[in-house]
Amino acid sequence: MSWQGIVGHDNVIEQFRRSMAQHRLATTFLFVGPEGIGKRTFALRLAQSMLCTISTEADLAPCGSCPECQQVLSDTHPDLQFVCKPVDRAFIPVEMFIGDREHRMRSGLCHFMSLTPAGGKRRIAIIDDADWLNQEGANCLLKTLEEPSPGAVIILIGTSEQRQLPTIRSRSQIIRFRPLSVEQVAQCLLEQNLAESAAKAHDMAMRADGSLSQAIALADEATIEFRRELWQELAKTTIDRIGLAKSITEYVDSAGKDTPAKREYLRHTLVAAMEFYCAVARRLSSADATNIHINRELAHAVEAACERTILAPEAASSLVERCADGLRQVNSNANLAMLIEAWLCDMATTVRTGQPLLNSA
Repeated sequence: MSWQGIVGHDNVIEQFRRSMAQHRLATTFLFVGPEGIGKRTFALRLAQSMLCTISTEADLAPCGSCPECQQVLSDTHPDLQFVCKPVDRAFIPVEMFIGDREHRMRSGLCHFMSLTPAGGKRRIAIIDDADWLNQEGANCLLKTLEEPSPGAVIILIGTSEQRQLPTIRSRSQIIRFRPLSVEQVAQCLLEQNLAESAAKAHDMAMRADGSLSQAIALADEATIEFRRELWQELAKTTIDRIGLAKSITEYVDSAGKDTPAKREYLRHTLVAAMEFYCAVARRLSSADATNIHINRELAHAVEAACERTILAPEAASSLVERCADGLRQVNSNANLAMLIEAWLCDMATTVRTGQPLLNSA
């Protein structure tokens, strides 16, 4: 089954249908789950359902053809505003919420949500990249979240509850999205003509960790080979910081001169390392991993690492968190060379001592 062509989240739409039927729809939602699994698409289709003038709101089945549905699809609906972090900024600018200095509280999302709906009975705001809300931005939102206008619906989209500020988390109804299955990712790849065969789609899906966008990003042969070599290096009893830094830098530089592209390649590196240490932590803790899909190269590297390592499961988990911290630094526009050096230094220390990082959660 799929809702409006969105695969894998039927349980979430049923949750919204029950809320609609009981007239208990919240005003603020926090969508959390891995990147690339359809949270943004789901939010837009949900907004379209609420703004459609042909279908009833309780059905959550937008007609797709009325002017309101078409306006949502073209990002021109007067009662829908979408906010996301600019690529050149570390956080969502407060101006997006309260306007620039010359238009304070007369423009921006907060002003938009205070107005009476232009057409129907709802005003809807979707805040993408909620992981990159800083304290200042969150404070700007507080009054809007605490005293919503009639018919207001605000949807924030992030990757986890832990990455949200307490002021946001405590005022939101949390909606958890699960990663897609291998079969679902493969289905999406075939339906969107992103794989030339079912076998290729399955191979891509096996590397995707439940994320369609990751499946697409990791389809590049050079990236596949780099990940394989990275896992082999991480499986050794010691980390060659100098050699590995050189390999990572060469891979990142292969993205070209564009800095955002280089950051994306470094994200691929950190995600691959995180996959490795997640699998190592599961293996060391003897947790049941029969339903965890990892590809053959990763499985071999994990087995080799677990035969040689002195890591405790807690230390492996701390390496996962260190990779996640590296991802946060990449997204905060940290210097790439310094980030790689510091990350590898911490990783090498943990692998050598077998003990968790002191600053690890």
